[in-house]
Amino acid sequence: MAIHIGNVVCAIIERGDQFLIARRPKGRHLEQKWEFPGGKAEQGESEIQALERELYEELRIRVEILQRLTPVEHCYPERCIRLIPFICRISEGEPVACDHEELRWIAIEETDGYDFPEADAPILDEYRRRFE
Repeated sequence: MAIHIGNVVCAIIERGDQFLIARRPKGRHLEQKWEFPGGKAEQGESEIQALERELYEELRIRVEILQRLTPVEHCYPERCIRLIPFICRISEGEPVACDHEELRWIAIEETDGYDFPEADAPILDEYRRRFE
């Protein structure tokens, strides 16, 4: 039975016509998949507070939040999440891979070349529609 781990925030961090993706390290859930940086909201933390904290912990950056996209409820075999995406841009710092194996800037048309977690698919679809 899958455990619901709660709200997970993630950021589509834009720079020009590209956005940042991060590769999950080996030995972790969804290892080697590419994802939007972010993480689990802690007890009593707002979505925005969680996003700001996670992005500073994982990437050593501060962001300006531009838009909240539609949250996604998704269950993997071992855990369920509510993934809450935000479109952002960097306001301070340069991303450093503190928690990921690798960081990469890509354009929306390049996403098919990367293996994203299943929960990210509806977010990528919604984000892609902004460019049509």
